[in-house]
This record gives sequence, structure tokens and C-alpha cells, in this order.
Amino acid sequence: MKAITLKSILIISLSFFQNKMYAQFINWENISNKHKHLLHVNIAGEYGITAGLGYYHLIPVKRFPFWIGGECSIPFGNRLVDDFKVKIGTQIRIVAFNHFQFSARLQGLSRRYQNQLVRLFNFGCDFAGTLGYYRHHWFLGVEAGFDKAIVTNFKHSDWYKRNIYANVKDGWYEPATGGNFYYGLHTGYSMKKVDFTIRAARVLQQDFKSQPLFPFYGQAGVNFRF
Repeated sequence: MKAITLKSILIISLSFFQNKMYAQFINWENISNKHKHLLHVNIAGEYGITAGLGYYHLIPVKRFPFWIGGECSIPFGNRLVDDFKVKIGTQIRIVAFNHFQFSARLQGLSRRYQNQLVRLFNFGCDFAGTLGYYRHHWFLGVEAGFDKAIVTNFKHSDWYKRNIYANVKDGWYEPATGGNFYYGLHTGYSMKKVDFTIRAARVLQQDFKSQPLFPFYGQAGVNFRF
């Protein structure tokens, strides 16, 4: 019975990482001290259809400008708050050479996932690097990153305790329960105060061998700068 329990927890933990969300794209060639606020909305397809909303504020350091803020996503469904993901952090431009620019992102995250077996609540981190070609009205780039769960709280359902393992322990589980590597492309078209963005990514679990149930990610979004 113990082996069944450990296997069930592993399956649950891996399914937890279907709740992914990646930061919005920024056209580094089009930032301005006149527009230090950025509001981002998006619709994405991953484990389901999700909607995202984020806000960032520009810190205009001369050679290393960066945006600081946060974002949240929820899936469409009957009970919207069953699953969610929240990120808070920063995105910074590190290198600029002509129109080629390299930026990095570091964010702390929390997320909630619930199904018939268990309710999971997680704290972790997400970091990524992006190399792109940026012009005033358009941009194209490649991104690679890692999304890691550091500590997860398990609260198993009554159904789980009745049918799988009655003595299962709820609470915080350490060490980390898993992570995903992701890589992909993004592009966008920029106007005076608005950016339209599209991205596509592939996802691998941290062992570089297995993959989530749905290993691809797509997103369409809009940035409003003001």
C-alpha cells in the first residue's frame, strides 16, 4: 500500500506542473521613460485554456533597465479559483549589441492545484534567459528557462484516504517535488503604446527524459504601456 501511495504522490506532483505560465514579452527596443507602466493580458493553451493578467513597472537604469512586478493566471472552468499561479519578480536587460539583446528573468512563484485526490499548494521559483533581435516595431527571440517547485503542501481528499491509503500524511513535503525545463520562440509587433505578442514553447521535465501530459505551450498576449 505504501508503494501505491508514493506512486500516487509522484503522479499528482507531475500533473501539478501542467499549471504553467511564463512571463510576457518585452520589446527592449521600445521602452521609454515616458511609459514606465506595463499592463499585460493573455490567453494561453497548455493543460487547458488559461487567462493571465500582469503589471510591471520600469526602473530605467541606463545600461541595465529592468521591469519589476507580478502576474497571475487562472484556467477557464466552473470553479475558477481551484487552480491558479502567481509570480512576482523582475526582468532585466543584461547585454545590448546593435539590435541583439539578452535579458534574464527571475521570479518567485506560488500555485494551487486541486483534483479528486489532493489539494496542492506550492512555493517555488522560475528563471529564464532570452536572446532576441529587437526593432522599434517588431521583435523575435528564443527563450530557455526552468520552473522549480521548492516546497509543496499536500492536503489529501477523503476519497483518497478511503480508497488509496487511510494513513497518508498531509502537510509540507520536502525536498522539492519537481521541475520543468522549457524552451521556445516568441515574436511580437509594437505600436506606440501597445505590443501584440505570440509565443510557443516545448516543455521537458527536469530529468530531460520524460515530459508532461501536454508538452507544448502557446500564448497570445497584449502589452499596454502607459
